[in-house]
Amino acid sequence: MIVLENLSEVYDLIFIFVQLIRKNMYRTHTCGELRIQDTAKQVTLSGWVQRSRDLGGMTFVDLRDRYGITQLVFNMEASADLRREARRLGREFVIQASGIVAERSNKNPKMPTGDIEIIVNTLTVLNESVTPPFTIEAETDGGDELRMKYRYLDLRREPLKNNLLLRHRMAFETRNYFNTHQFIEIETPVLIKSTPEGARDFVVPSRVNPGQFYALPQSPQTFKQLLMVAGYDRYVQIVKCFRDEDLRADRQPEFSQIDCEMSFVQQEDILNMFEGMVRHLFKTIKGIEFSELLPRLTYNQALEQYGNDKPDIRVEMKIHDLTAVAKGKGFGVIDSAPFTGGICAKGCSEYSRKQLDELTEFVKKPQIGAKGLLYVKYGTDSGIKSSVDKFYGAEDLKQWLEPFHAEAGDLLLVLTGERIPTLKALGELRLEMGNRLNLRRKGEFKPLWVLDFPLLEWDNEVKRFFAMHHPFTSPKPEDISLLDTDPGKVRANAYDFVINGVEVGGGSIRIHSETLQKKMFQTLGFTDEDAERQFGFLMQAFRYGAPPHGGIAFGFDRLVSLFAGEESIRDVIAFPKNNAARDVMIDSPAEISAEQLQELSIKVEVRKV
Repeated sequence: MIVLENLSEVYDLIFIFVQLIRKNMYRTHTCGELRIQDTAKQVTLSGWVQRSRDLGGMTFVDLRDRYGITQLVFNMEASADLRREARRLGREFVIQASGIVAERSNKNPKMPTGDIEIIVNTLTVLNESVTPPFTIEAETDGGDELRMKYRYLDLRREPLKNNLLLRHRMAFETRNYFNTHQFIEIETPVLIKSTPEGARDFVVPSRVNPGQFYALPQSPQTFKQLLMVAGYDRYVQIVKCFRDEDLRADRQPEFSQIDCEMSFVQQEDILNMFEGMVRHLFKTIKGIEFSELLPRLTYNQALEQYGNDKPDIRVEMKIHDLTAVAKGKGFGVIDSAPFTGGICAKGCSEYSRKQLDELTEFVKKPQIGAKGLLYVKYGTDSGIKSSVDKFYGAEDLKQWLEPFHAEAGDLLLVLTGERIPTLKALGELRLEMGNRLNLRRKGEFKPLWVLDFPLLEWDNEVKRFFAMHHPFTSPKPEDISLLDTDPGKVRANAYDFVINGVEVGGGSIRIHSETLQKKMFQTLGFTDEDAERQFGFLMQAFRYGAPPHGGIAFGFDRLVSLFAGEESIRDVIAFPKNNAARDVMIDSPAEISAEQLQELSIKVEVRKV
């Protein structure tokens, strides 16, 4: 029995105990932790060999873990055997190294640990590695598909590691913000019922209910509305959602969204709460504060001024309607067109014929659809010249320039045609000019709200209206009567949040009246039986006192990719799918066995394409 007479002896015993434990530890410190003040300490590190350099009588090894890189030194004079062991280390070997922290003679200011190195006295190889299929460096030689196949190796690279750490911080700060505003995080089901609206569902067969299927949720929409009926007036969830749709850089078949709903609120309450969330994230994550209220545009204003409903307002060149001033001069292209509009590119009057021809080819691309491009050059010395000088004199063209407040040195680019397609083409042209003029700068953020979307959009193929957002979006109260007379003119009580031309969030005030919800279903072409079969549970819930409520969902992957400065959300998701919706690492989707199909009462018949 040990008798301790004073506190000092207690501390000494604890120190000895800790040292004994540390002898059996894989590491006493991480590879990003040690600094100059740790000089002369005996330490143990574990990690992966980033690279090895053999220089005369010494071998240097960079050891990497999640936290950083530390340089190890193996000295021939200290131990020839140890150095021989070090020289056989290959890239990505997992090792444990113990030694003394020393000050580096050739410090590396680019590394947090660049002032020190470890003079190694013990080396243990914990696991060897075959040669990786690509170099695990920030700038790698691996192509996208190869890195996707070996994603667990790709995730060792600094850029992806930083993206996942950023994602973690943003998730933490999101939850922190909502927790301080009395939101409750509640999980909603993953196996739900298939619905006909929106994108295609992923379906899951039920073994215990042969011939019947679950669907994976495209969003928890109905469940969060049911939570409002249940009285949980502030709900939030960072939730997985699933959509079986064609992919692109900012889409994945499974994705995460910040899903929220609030009761007893109007549109202004939602906008203020979630603008607050965005401000909180920019301040805590990026150190950016927005001094004023964020801009708000109606859907019509966004379309008329920027050519789309998710404008990148870093590019300040707005579209102006030139129809009235351009018509009536005998130029058939303009006189026969319902709409003529343009944008003004500051300081571009010296654009060459080749540059203008490139822009003409750009707007004539099938996905843009313009038939040609007109221009007006306001030269500093040469005056006003244009591609339509035959029909318009200098005084006529000055009227074109006036809405833009154009100055000498500016270039006016003009398109003509049907109104909506031409506005959208001008929207694409202004973004192209924004790219050419370096106006869409990374690290600059211009968020805004877009409000008052159309409630419905007409589909010419099936000859019926579809919900522009979803069937539970409330019309503007003053537009409800138009559901009977002119549904296409009804505005939704809906809003989108846009950053740098990317829609990162969208939501609406919901319908909470059973009568209005039935009316909405009828307008969308649902029979009473269809509505009852698909949404009877929600209609039933509304009969038990549904409060006024509304909400929004932010695309969490998109938000993280914007903060990270990445073009694709794949770069901020740990294990994404490729553009064919495949996980090439685990080879999924894949066929299942005949026995599994039989259990599920499923017969597979592959159609030839």
